[in-house]
This record gives sequence, C-alpha cells and structure tokens, in this order.
Amino acid sequence: MVLRCKDEGIGISPEQQKHVFDPFFTTKLGSGTSGLGLAIVYRIVRSNLGGQITVHSQINEGTCFEIRFPCDQLP
Repeated sequence: MVLRCKDEGIGISPEQQKHVFDPFFTTKLGSGTSGLGLAIVYRIVRSNLGGQITVHSQINEGTCFEIRFPCDQLP
C-alpha cells in the first residue's frame, strides 16, 4: 500500500532533505517547534508498521512524502 502527501509549497533543500527524519531537526529554531514530528512518524512507519517513508522535494515546486507499507502488516 502506498500513501502520498504532496504540496505545492516552497520545497525543501537537498541538504535539509537529508535530515528531515532526524530527531530535533528543525528549520524554525526558537519558534516553538521541537523537530520531533517527522522523527516520530519515521519510527512508527519503520518499526511499528514495517514500512518505508521517503521525501522528494524541489525548491519552488513542493514536497511529497511517500509512505509504503506491506498490506500483510496492517491491522
């Protein structure tokens, strides 16, 4: 099963894409964000659901997160 979430926003730089799933990574330091959201999603998808999550993004074209998980692992 594949789940895609895509936007048409400003995109994520290639350097930042390398770190979006790292705990405490944030580009908005000091604005109340912890940088844990995508790290938690990554752990749930990989550990709990046996799936994979990837990010594809281009500056000024938007970002797409793709989650793939095997159907036999779904509750």
